[in-house]
Amino acid sequence: MNLLNRIRTLLHWETPPKPDYDLLPDIYSHFKAFRLPLIFTAMIMFIGTMGYMAIDDFSLMDAIYQTGITFTTVGFGEVAPISDAGRLFTITLIITGFAVFSMAVGIMVNEINRGEIFKIIKERDMLYKIARLKKHFVICYHNDYTIEVTKELRRSHIPFVVVDPDPKIEAWAKEHKYPYYLCEEPHTEVAMLKAHLSSAGGLITLSGSIADNIAIIASVRLFEKEHGLPRPYNLISSAETLSDVEKLKKLGADTVVSPTKLTAQRITSMAARPDMENLLEEFLYRSDTPLDMEEVFVPKYSWMVLNRLKETHLREIANVSVVGITRKDGKFIPMPKGDDLVTSESTLLVVGTQKGVVLTKELVRQRNKPQELRYV
Repeated sequence: MNLLNRIRTLLHWETPPKPDYDLLPDIYSHFKAFRLPLIFTAMIMFIGTMGYMAIDDFSLMDAIYQTGITFTTVGFGEVAPISDAGRLFTITLIITGFAVFSMAVGIMVNEINRGEIFKIIKERDMLYKIARLKKHFVICYHNDYTIEVTKELRRSHIPFVVVDPDPKIEAWAKEHKYPYYLCEEPHTEVAMLKAHLSSAGGLITLSGSIADNIAIIASVRLFEKEHGLPRPYNLISSAETLSDVEKLKKLGADTVVSPTKLTAQRITSMAARPDMENLLEEFLYRSDTPLDMEEVFVPKYSWMVLNRLKETHLREIANVSVVGITRKDGKFIPMPKGDDLVTSESTLLVVGTQKGVVLTKELVRQRNKPQELRYV
């Protein structure tokens, strides 16, 4: 085994990831009905073998063979002359074998008609596909919001799993192109294990019921503690009223979106500043835009700490602009000047190309000054 592991390491072979939830016990439970026919088969084979040996003095192998061909009614004939008592015994074996075979066929047809075994096998295949995902998002409940969110995630090439307790989820998944889906109650531990939450980047709950969102957020935070995960999940939720927004944030949601508030803000912005709204719609809200706007966190160990903004040369190196700085105490500085200091654990609001934003994140995380500053 050690040699095999060394060979795998040398050839960079990776063991296929396994789901966090094993469905094999569920499959085995549906085979329990076959135990009785198997027990009857073993008993009849034993009784038949002993009977032929006692009645007609067969050898052990001849008795086993004669019992087998008689019990299965294949009709190969007699391996040796059989007495009248042996023939009566043979007829009894044939009738008993036919009864056991009919019972086994009936059980098999019943299990196939129920469809549970094939359903579990299909779900097991889905779980192995989900187990290969990393940094994916688990989206709870199918609704109009889910349809639009999944469209944007697909455009951004972000994997996701949709979880909904309604049996129609399979039909919805085909209609709306959900590659991964589960029919489970999202707040249960079983659903979190099946969705491979341990390797997910976050969870989005979009239920119209505040109770459902509360249950999911509380369950996910409890799941983190029980499984000792190294980092908290990014939890995103929706809520209709501002009071519900505050409730969900207190329970542990990182971001809570209020459709009512967003609609009001967009309408007000379009009414007051239509040109600016059109500009944002053109460059920031579209998924295929060349521009991107993101917040970049500055850790304590970053080389940028206590440097002036102009000394970071982010515009020259990464071709991005810092349009805002949020201090550790929550104070926001719009359109900072070049002489403003970059402080520890502050957040930079950066606008630029997607490639430039990614490069900015890499630069901020470095402990030492990057070599690019030598040429600026």
